[in-house]
Amino acid sequence: MSRTSILLLLILGILSLSITGCDENKIFEEYKDFETSVWHVDTIPGFSFSIADTQVPYQIDYNIRYAISYPYQNLYLTYYVEDSTGKVIDSNLQEVYLFESKTGEPKGSGLGDIFDYSVSGLENYKFPAPGTYKISLKQFMRQEELPFILSMGITVKKIPSEPAN
Repeated sequence: MSRTSILLLLILGILSLSITGCDENKIFEEYKDFETSVWHVDTIPGFSFSIADTQVPYQIDYNIRYAISYPYQNLYLTYYVEDSTGKVIDSNLQEVYLFESKTGEPKGSGLGDIFDYSVSGLENYKFPAPGTYKISLKQFMRQEELPFILSMGITVKKIPSEPAN
């Protein structure tokens, strides 16, 4: 590789970092891809992360990558929060809309027929103790195979406290 190519790659890397920025409150982000772009009912992606500060609330977002060919307007999923012993300490069924109800337009940002949509899953969530936690997501759409869901992920962020006046 020539010096010019290396320099160009270095400049592009620095530019991409400066453009995307860094969210200092983000403590975890990960995606799990589904083979053949199908979320099978028995496939339950899990995401493990560490929590050190239990005094602050957290925002947990679902990151959904889907194709415009997804046959439904919504997605039902259940989240499970496990503590470091593997005990489920919280779970709930939630509904996420991937398309606008009136216009049918896909939510999120896309390129071609693939869209990425980040939606709030748990807001102001307080973890009971420091340690490692796992969040698992299971689709509840009443069918074995859910087509055109390409991947699921989560982002865990600290919610910054309001400055005192």
